[in-house]
Order: sequence, then structure tokens, then C-alpha cells
Amino acid sequence: MADQAGLRARLARAGAGLLRVRWFVRAPIWLYRARLGAIFGGRLLMLEHVGRKSGEPRYVVLEVVDHPEPGTYVVVSGFGRRAQWYRNVEADPHVRVYLRSRRPAAAEAHPLDAEAAAASLRRYATAHPHAWDSLRPVLEETLGARIDDTGTELPMVALRLAS
Repeated sequence: MADQAGLRARLARAGAGLLRVRWFVRAPIWLYRARLGAIFGGRLLMLEHVGRKSGEPRYVVLEVVDHPEPGTYVVVSGFGRRAQWYRNVEADPHVRVYLRSRRPAAAEAHPLDAEAAAASLRRYATAHPHAWDSLRPVLEETLGARIDDTGTELPMVALRLAS
């Protein structure tokens, strides 16, 4: 048991470290730009946001953790409120969302309150238990806080597509 716990901790640290490797996390952006986002299915999307200081377009590929209603996608900031994309959408919630290989759609970003975030995480954990078992320790490592079923410090954002 101790060996398994040690292995899980090492894997979580390795996964969190990989999320800090710029070329690795930026690689999917080129696939979306080439209109090849469909290879990721519906589990990922690319978010175009505006740099709060530069005013320039910025891009990030994020996992969709919930799709509570048509035209609404919930994403997580695995690095908490210090993630640049999160800080940028707080400053300017007008974004564009790239889904699969479709053209970008205008959307508005709305941070979820703690109750809505916990509900989204519960739905994700139920729908994707194996992914959640692997992802949860990595997110806890990057966030520096425990994530449980009753609440989270993990910031989540609902992206609502313009009609």
C-alpha cells in the first residue's frame, strides 16, 4: 500500500510538472488552428481570450468538465486564480470558443460559485471516474490544495456561447 501511495504521489508531481512545460501544453493550439480539433472529441476546447495587459489575443486548450446545457461549457483552472487565462477572462469575459473543428464562436465567461463548481466536479467524477482518479492528484499538486466532493478551491468558468 505504501508503495502504491508513493507511486501515485510521484505520478501526480510528474503530471503537474508536465503541465508547466510550455511546448507540451501549447501543442494542441496548433492542432486547433489547423482545424484538427476534432481529434480531441468533445472533451477539449480552445479558448481565445484577450491579454489584460497586452490587449493581444491569447489561446489555451482546456478540458470540458461539464456541459450543463446546450451552448454552455464548464472548464477548470488547474493552476487556480493565478493562471493567466483565468485572470484575463476575469478582466474581459468576452471570449471565443473553438469546439472540435468548427469555426470559433463568441462566448462570455462567467466564474462559477463554490456550490456550482462542486456540482460540476461531482458530475465529472461520476461520468469519468478513471480520468478523475488520475487527474485529481495532479490538480491538487498544481493547486496546492485538497479537492473533495463537498467543495473545491478549484476555480471553474462557464463559457456561454452567444446565440
